[in-house]
Amino acid sequence: MEPGDFRKWRKALNFSQKDAAEALGLKRRMIQYYEKGERDGEPVQIPLTVALACYALSVGVKNYRGPSKKVDRLIPETDPA
Repeated sequence: MEPGDFRKWRKALNFSQKDAAEALGLKRRMIQYYEKGERDGEPVQIPLTVALACYALSVGVKNYRGPSKKVDRLIPETDPA
């Protein structure tokens, strides 16, 4: 995930930097580093774990407790029947 993609993800979910930090379990400053792509002049890579968490949030997953547990969703799934 690139810095610009990270910012687009946040804006697409209408998250402030604070909201994104809370949703991802990070400090707001890390959100700023990820969006800028650098920290103190050094490049910052967005970890795969953060990118995957961004994807999960974008499809409505709020919490994942493992394969045998129900997934908590931000938006309840609709019944396909």
